[in-house]
Formats: sequence, C-alpha cells, structure tokens
Amino acid sequence: MLTRFQIAILPMLIAAGNSSLIAQDAAEFSDLVSWSDASRVAEIVRGNDSSPGTLFRWSNSPALTGGPDLNEPLVTDRPDFTEASSTVGQGVAQIEFGWTYTYDSDGTTSVRNHSFGEPLLRYGILENWLEFRLAVFPVNQRTNTAGGSASTSGTEDIYLGFKLGLTPQDGVLPEMSMIPQMTVPTGSSSFSSNRTLPGLNLIYAWDLNEDISTAGSTQFNQSVDEGTGRTYTEWAQSWTIAYTLTDELGAYTEWYGLFPTSADTAQTEHYFNGGFTYLLSDDVQFDIRAGVGLNDAAADYFIGTGLSIRFP
Repeated sequence: MLTRFQIAILPMLIAAGNSSLIAQDAAEFSDLVSWSDASRVAEIVRGNDSSPGTLFRWSNSPALTGGPDLNEPLVTDRPDFTEASSTVGQGVAQIEFGWTYTYDSDGTTSVRNHSFGEPLLRYGILENWLEFRLAVFPVNQRTNTAGGSASTSGTEDIYLGFKLGLTPQDGVLPEMSMIPQMTVPTGSSSFSSNRTLPGLNLIYAWDLNEDISTAGSTQFNQSVDEGTGRTYTEWAQSWTIAYTLTDELGAYTEWYGLFPTSADTAQTEHYFNGGFTYLLSDDVQFDIRAGVGLNDAAADYFIGTGLSIRFP
C-alpha cells in the first residue's frame, strides 16, 4: 500500500454466493448460529481437536479445510495493494515492515513523501480463521513550490482490524477473506483525519497452477476530503497476478484504482505496480516494488522495499 490506508465499507458480501456456503461442519448441527463451536465439537468427535482453517466451506466440498499452513512459506499482505486472502493462524505472530517513497508533481508544486517502517502486526487469535491487525505509518512529507519548500514529519492514524478467513479455494470457487477495519485519530496534526473511519475489505484469490495465482479486493472506504475536510465514500478495486519464478523468488504485477463518491475535491486515481519477493527462509521474506500513476490525479510514481517475519 501507499502511505494512506484505504479503509473499506462493503455493504453486501457477494449475496449471490451465499447459497453455496455452509458453516464448518454445520451439516452435523442444527444450530447454525454457533458455526465455530459446532465445527470444534465435530473435530473433537472425530478425534482431531484442531481449529478450522476457514469460517465457512463451499457446500460441494464440505471436507475441504483450507486456511493457513505453517509447513509452507509465510504469506504476506505486502508488497502489493491487494491483501492476502489467508490468515496467519492461531497463536502465530507476523510483522511486516517497509519503506515507500512517493513523488507527485503538477508542474508548479511537487510533493515527496517517505513512509518509514510501515509496521503491520498480524496475530492469530482464538481460531485459525481469525487474526488481529495493528499498524501505524511514520511519514515525512516535503512540498516544493516556486516560493520555497516545507517539510513535515509525524505519524498517520493507527490502523486496527480483524481478518476473517471465509472459505478455502475449491476449483473455480475462490479462497476468500474479509477485513473489518478502521483508523482511529491518534496521528500527528498534519496527518490525522481527526475522526474514526471504519470500513470493510473483501479479498478473493485463486491458485491457477503451481506457478501462477491471481487475486482481487473490493473495498468501500470512508475517507476525508483533503480540500474541504468532509467525509465521503471511496470505492477501491484491485487485481493482482503473482508468479513463482523459483522456490525462493516470486514476482507480481497489479492494477488498482480509487474511486471517490460525492467527494468535494478528491478525484479518481489509477495505478499500476509490480515487484519481486525473495524468501530468506520459510519465515522471512524480502520484497521490492515500484509503481506509476496512470492518470493526472494519481501520484507520478512510487518505489518501496520491505521485510516480513513470521513467528510460529
């Protein structure tokens, strides 16, 4: 992501697909309200007291568990805009760090923005399908005009959220997750929205074969117009394709767009970016990325790098 979190509100979660979903082992229980409890009891009855990997399963493959696999390399939310469709797993901590430099100029004013650290903590709680998320971005912004330059440093508002693993992939049916999230007004005066901005993000992904996967995310964000300070709804849409080049080296390409609704001055922005990931071990990953704005309202370009560490 860039230095601004896209806080999502999704009013309807693929209602057309609800009839194909069933709760974990819900067929063995009549009370569908207690999805998690029902699945845990069923696991114990079968002699396998393990947390379910996802909250739901597709109805045509009720035995498909999905969810995080600690025997495989870590799966990270960075470096692309689209978040991972899987959770980290119960009792697992994962910290993802990064740095991003963004440049934007309209011919008379240029803005250079550094986001340092970008720490995102992901921690699995209660069940394998649930993770807690906490992040804050320290930033430095330098603005140059014909009259001179000014530099401002501080932190953005704290980001809080929960990721819920919804379904495993079943053929053409995607692996899905959902992130209820928000920012709270704790940032420096120059970077805080001065209000709580809630939202929701839906992620869906497919492994096409052993070497190629694809994913997308749909968000509806509550944001603040930088020109007037009024809140508005912003739809954010993304699509990414990831490539496995070797056992350690991966790559991705991605498009994403930000679409403000009823904003006073905010405009639609389109971006294209790509990058590489390198596994130093199954629990440590290094990444680099670069991207460009595809229209005048978008930033001209950005570059970044990061490191992610899993603590099983």
